[in-house]
Amino acid sequence: MVEERYAYPFAELISMTQYKTCPGCGLRLPDRHLDAAERYRASGECRELYHELSAWLMMNQDLGFRAQHAVDAYGAQHSGGVTKNITTAFALIGLYLALEKGFSGRRVQQIHMELARMSIEWPSLEPPAANYAITVADVVRAEEGPAREEMLMEWARCAWDAWRERHDWVRSVCAAHLRLD
Repeated sequence: MVEERYAYPFAELISMTQYKTCPGCGLRLPDRHLDAAERYRASGECRELYHELSAWLMMNQDLGFRAQHAVDAYGAQHSGGVTKNITTAFALIGLYLALEKGFSGRRVQQIHMELARMSIEWPSLEPPAANYAITVADVVRAEEGPAREEMLMEWARCAWDAWRERHDWVRSVCAAHLRLD
């Protein structure tokens, strides 16, 4: 008799689940009624996955500081709305330096600090209208270790590629304000 009481069709339970779409990356996740992110144009559910990834990256630190690439990929995918102009600019600059110049996360972080000391008026950059093929969820789902680190860099590439119309702007900002040799 007890078994009948708990016999609830699983398919029915799944169909009752409500989903929320992240306004930044387009990721659909079960709606846990979390508050939207304050710093990024992101759902609370997406932000929670980002925090999970950040915790894993901090616990598994490496000398190259890959966590910076996660910060930049997430910032690029969740720009617009409440996101500060400097956050978007730094995310794009960081992705450029990592993916096109081969800089480590540690070096990207140092360059961000160097740029922050300059009095630059960062423009508002309209995010691309894109649902991303790779999101933070794909990185979190990847097996821990080299597979996750590889997925992190694929995620960074996906975020950078979506902003292709701003690549020349990023290159010109870097050329004007940085010595990258």
